[in-house]
Amino acid sequence: MSTATDLRPAAALRGRCELHLPGDPGYDAARTPWNVAVDQRPAAVAVPRTVEEVAAVVRAAATAGLRVAPQSTGHGAAALAEQGLDDVVLLRLHELTGVEVDPEHRTARVAGGTQWAEVVAAAAPHGLTALHGSAPDVAVAGYLLGGGLSFYGRCHGLACSSLVAADVVTADGTLVHTDADTEPELLWALRGGGGNLGVVVGLEIELLPIADVYAGMLLWEVGHAPAVLRAWAEVTRDAPDSLTTSLRVMSFPPLPQLPPFLSGRRLVVVDGAVLEDDDAAAALLAPLRALEPEMDTFARMPAAGLLGVHMDPPAPTPAVSDHAVLGGLDEEAIEALLALVGPDAETSLMFAELRQLGGALARPATVDGALPSLPGAYLLFALAVTPVPEAVAPGLAATSEVVRALAPWSLASRVLNFADRRVDVAGGYDGEDWARLGATRDRLDPDRRVVANHPV
Repeated sequence: MSTATDLRPAAALRGRCELHLPGDPGYDAARTPWNVAVDQRPAAVAVPRTVEEVAAVVRAAATAGLRVAPQSTGHGAAALAEQGLDDVVLLRLHELTGVEVDPEHRTARVAGGTQWAEVVAAAAPHGLTALHGSAPDVAVAGYLLGGGLSFYGRCHGLACSSLVAADVVTADGTLVHTDADTEPELLWALRGGGGNLGVVVGLEIELLPIADVYAGMLLWEVGHAPAVLRAWAEVTRDAPDSLTTSLRVMSFPPLPQLPPFLSGRRLVVVDGAVLEDDDAAAALLAPLRALEPEMDTFARMPAAGLLGVHMDPPAPTPAVSDHAVLGGLDEEAIEALLALVGPDAETSLMFAELRQLGGALARPATVDGALPSLPGAYLLFALAVTPVPEAVAPGLAATSEVVRALAPWSLASRVLNFADRRVDVAGGYDGEDWARLGATRDRLDPDRRVVANHPV
């Protein structure tokens, strides 16, 4: 528990914007991230509503000898909290939102705390969409700074490559604009280089001319998991770049708030998008449909509907997770995964997921960025819900067990947006890019005053 002496530096920030200190009535609510299993206890929580307030807080924090940590939603807050936040002002940016779409140039200007649902909704009337992720309530900034895996990704690459300009409050409180002609090294670093370089208060991103998409999900009872997993592995092994899907083996508790087709059931689900005409898309999915799914929602839909396909939790959820990048998925790898999450296995996981990589995700982007591509064929992601603190340790053990079981097929690389805990951050980058990223941070933040989930 903080003492009165501990509060003095943070108290100096009062008057810059909405501020919550330990002991204040609103502190606990303000410090709670989307992943409510994470107990982050910063020296203060600031909630700016304007760029000017962000800059004022950053300058005041520097004067008070405090660091700052930008956070919009806190989906990946666990890795941040593990670093210790006793001298950190948590900058919650969820009030700094807004989208302006330029349909002629197919771009969107996005305020720093904006979530993907708002961007997709603003772009849709113009027949446009973005390289968004699978969840509507993830913040644009954090997703892009970490790379960004989209269901359009195998065709269009990492989302961070769609970043064309940004406004950043640097560690000394200066507002800096970056684009291809102004501070281009900062723009390079923001394209997948993480949140260490300043507080991103505005972004400009390229949009995709996609008004509708063939997308949806196929669902079976878990007893079909062996056949479905093998068929999906075969479909995805040599799939065209137009197909981006995921496969999850899922377990749901019997909760009344869940729809009946999920509540109390164990399932295997394939979902995603196919950037083809209807006949070509149906042909790609035919081997999976031949297995007679209980539910099949794949169809032509408005592009905005893709945000709901993955069924991400609609509200803040306590959870722990682990991940790995797989170089391939042969029969032995399939057997290793089924042994832990298949129909005959007992598991405490909510899901074990495989996401397709490859395609444009594996090829260097046409623009220069700190994360130009991702290696590997699949991303393995395991998650356990932890409704009480006592569930955290078993959840960590269960997620780690899946990752260990697939270790023989895993690469050394990391996908930092999926890293729930502290990892070797260098593993997310090519060696030369990692060195260049460190040099950029040395120039912009030599005293390491900006704190991110994964430090550079």
